[in-house]
Amino acid sequence: MSLLRPVLNTYLRLTERRHMARSTPQGLRVSFERKARLLFHAPRGTQQQWIRLQAGQRLVHALDIVPRVHSSDIVILYIHGGGFVFGSPRTHAAMVAQLARRLGARAVLPKYRLAPEAPYPAAAEDVRAAWKGLRATGVPAYNIFIGGDSAGGALALGLMSELAREGDAMPAGVFCFSPLADLTYSGKSFAANAQREAILPPERAGEMTRHYLAGHAADDPKVSPLFADFIGAAPLWLTVGDSEILCDDARGIAQRVRDQGEM
Repeated sequence: MSLLRPVLNTYLRLTERRHMARSTPQGLRVSFERKARLLFHAPRGTQQQWIRLQAGQRLVHALDIVPRVHSSDIVILYIHGGGFVFGSPRTHAAMVAQLARRLGARAVLPKYRLAPEAPYPAAAEDVRAAWKGLRATGVPAYNIFIGGDSAGGALALGLMSELAREGDAMPAGVFCFSPLADLTYSGKSFAANAQREAILPPERAGEMTRHYLAGHAADDPKVSPLFADFIGAAPLWLTVGDSEILCDDARGIAQRVRDQGEM
């Protein structure tokens, strides 16, 4: 099997790229949900249930994940990726359940509204409501780690910048996997890694962003964290592959946070 693995990985990468290039947002949602259900599984003993997070008039449903051994007061507020148009707490539940198991911590994944049906600022509003709603349940900010990947990283970083700007309580920290930080796609890696990117074709990334922005300015700091301020923000941890189109997004946000003395 070890000899076949590179061939299988290449085949899956190419077929996934073709599927991503052709599918509608609705088709991507169905496909991603199906693949996640078949291929990705949480550790044994993991408990999962839907909860309601209320912040004022805004109600957000979230998937609450508790590992078999729950030994920490930490709560991971995880924002799933999917180009703002697909993905859900269910598609990311297995991965986040693994993180929760290793930390002995609980995880909460909000189900935010997706474009094109609900463009900006719907997703950002839901993520902020999830943060407020989680704290309203009695979880202190200093016990919460906010995480996200890709578009979820943009929303996580946007939430942290907003909290810092308003002088609100900070989470214990923020972590991002391959965050989408620049919706203008000005980074060189967006073009340089176009053929090396494992999943998302660059042309689809731009299309998904247009669905999300619906005419809103792409360089607005509220949608592109690369242009936001992080003075007073929580500690930040980032990771990205050097073959990804979003490589320079992660590098750029790291440099911006360093320049502001916050990393």
